[in-house]
Amino acid sequence: MTSLPQNTLPDFKRFITTHNDKGDAIFTTGISDVVPQTVVPGAYFSLAFATNTVPTSLKDNEDLPIYGEYLNENPGLVISKGSVCRVVDIGPGVMSAMHRTVSLDYGVVLEGEVELILDSGETRQMQKGDIAVQRGTCHAWKNITTVAGADGHDEPGWARMLYVLLPIVPVVVDGSRVLGESVPGMGVQSSS
Repeated sequence: MTSLPQNTLPDFKRFITTHNDKGDAIFTTGISDVVPQTVVPGAYFSLAFATNTVPTSLKDNEDLPIYGEYLNENPGLVISKGSVCRVVDIGPGVMSAMHRTVSLDYGVVLEGEVELILDSGETRQMQKGDIAVQRGTCHAWKNITTVAGADGHDEPGWARMLYVLLPIVPVVVDGSRVLGESVPGMGVQSSS
């Protein structure tokens, strides 16, 4: 894997709330606001939050140590019975591997411009604020962001996306063909 150029996007934080003994909302102090990043081919993955069940029990903050465990050992792209909230910074001009997750994914462009490419060849250009709803389909993401360079000419820039992934029943086409996860080349382990 080639090294990534310096990420020019601003740092971000994630703030996790909880309750005090009186039931008032407070911010948790047990998990840093800074989200650690994992390098994958052409991008930085940040696991903003994850659960191992849907619906999730918040009783006695039992979800917080579960998220902590996922920070120590990445769960893959999807958690088969839980939820994932991830931020991905995509390097200039980078295209992900074509992949499929067994999940319902909401992908929001936070910075830059990204092309969503389907295995059928169909594409959509997504601008800042646009949302993709991925329904277990095979797809790739291409960062097509351009920024003004020092010489005044456009050059490739970074893009940032927010993803929320929820488990689904496996997709069946043609009445019997099950479409499973496919993540070769993504630089992540298979989902749990």
